Amino acid sequence: MSEAPVRWFDVPEAEGLWEGDLVEAEVAGERVLVVHHVDGSFAAYQGVCPHQDFPLAYGKWDEEEGTLTCSGHGWEFDLGSGAGVNPSGCRLYRYPVRATDAGAVRIGIPQDGEAHHHRCRET
Repeated sequence: MSEAPVRWFDVPEAEGLWEGDLVEAEVAGERVLVVHHVDGSFAAYQGVCPHQDFPLAYGKWDEEEGTLTCSGHGWEFDLGSGAGVNPSGCRLYRYPVRATDAGAVRIGIPQDGEAHHHRCRET
């Protein structure tokens, strides 16, 4: 099975984003959370918690630990990988990201006609 082609979109909300900060953006109709890590790298994940679709941008971001705690019900995620910390069996959908030397940030959206987010329920 081949992977769906990816279309790249500029994310103006992420331009000028300070290291150690995050921002929510709508990209091609999808809610995306863009993270600018303290090491200068970028990552992009689904913008809502897989538990109950609460906006992750409202969560508590610990840039030193690299974790984000959803303010809805306290689910915690590693924003280096998207893996669930608590609960550990859940993860965030991760989008491909490109950052240019000029400061532009681009997010790749797979062109497969699917919604790009994971869902998990409490166990």
